[in-house]
Amino acid sequence: MALRIKELIKEKGTTVKDLAQKMGISNVGLSQHINGNPSVEVLERIASALGVDVPELFTSSSSGGIIGVIRIRDTNYNINSVSDLSRLLDRIESGEIVL
Repeated sequence: MALRIKELIKEKGTTVKDLAQKMGISNVGLSQHINGNPSVEVLERIASALGVDVPELFTSSSSGGIIGVIRIRDTNYNINSVSDLSRLLDRIESGEIVL
């Protein structure tokens, strides 16, 4: 999944500097998150500051499937397709994953 934060920043008519300021972090810190591997919490803060939902921070998949993250307790599960979601639900129903 590729991040499209820079694209959204342009779409919203803002700058990295403005977004960083809104989030209360440095420009360098925000750039490191954008170009690195940001945590779900950072993605949530970026999405909130941009006024979008977290899935909008990612490029669309070529198959047009679902793209998202489901957090259960302290574990994040990436959902990139309906089959990913189905497998996660199967694991929950079997008791392998406890809510």
